[in-house]
Amino acid sequence: MNELTGMSIFAPLLLSVQLALVTTVVLILTGTPIAWWLSQTSSRFKPAAQAIVAMPIVLPPTVIGFYLLILLGPNGAIGSWWVQMTGSALTFSFSGLVIASCVYSLPFAVQPLQSAFESLPRQMLEFAWTQGASKLDAFFAVAVPMSFRGFIGAAVLAFAHTLGEFGVVLMVGGNIPGETRVISIAIYDQVETLNYGAAHQMSLLLLMFAFVVLFGMFVVNRRWSTR
Repeated sequence: MNELTGMSIFAPLLLSVQLALVTTVVLILTGTPIAWWLSQTSSRFKPAAQAIVAMPIVLPPTVIGFYLLILLGPNGAIGSWWVQMTGSALTFSFSGLVIASCVYSLPFAVQPLQSAFESLPRQMLEFAWTQGASKLDAFFAVAVPMSFRGFIGAAVLAFAHTLGEFGVVLMVGGNIPGETRVISIAIYDQVETLNYGAAHQMSLLLLMFAFVVLFGMFVVNRRWSTR
C-alpha cells in the first residue's frame, strides 16, 4: 500500500489538536463554576447533577453522538436556531465537533476540579471572607491558586480525551477532510482500506504526542507538589 505524505499525516493531527485546544478552553471556563458548585453545595439535587456530569463516562459514544446529531441537526432544537442565525448547519462542521467534544469530555474536566476544590482548607476561604473579601474575590485569590494541580489535571485529561475521540465526532462531524476529519477517523479510514502502513504512521504519531502531553502533566504536577 502507498504511504501517506507528510501533509496527509499531519493535517488530521493538527485538526485534532485544534479541536482539543478549543474544547479544553471551553470546558475549563464552563466546568469550573460547575465543579465549584458541586464541591460547595449541600443541595438535594447534587447527586442528580453529579450523575448528569458523569454520564458520558458510562454511555457508549454512539448513544451520545446519536442524540447530539438529532439535537444539533438542522431540525433540532439547537441546530435549527443555529441555521437561522448563521445560515449553516452545526452538524458536519467544526463548531458541531466542539459542542459534541465538550459534552463528551465534560466529566474529565469537572471531576478533577471538583476534587481539588473539595480538598481546599475551609479555614483559608473563611479567613479571606473575614478580611472583607467577597466570595468571588476569595475564589480567585485563594481557591484558584491552591487548586492549580486540579486545573492542570482537568486541562490535560480533557485535552487527551478529546484527542482520542472517535464515535461521537464521527456521528456529529462525519469525515470531511480539512474540517471534521480528525486523526482517529483518519486512522480508521486507513485500516478500513487495508493501508496498514499509513495507519501505523498515524497511530505512532498520536501515541508519541499523547505521551509527551501526559509526561508534561506529570512533570508539572511533581514540580508543583515540591514547591
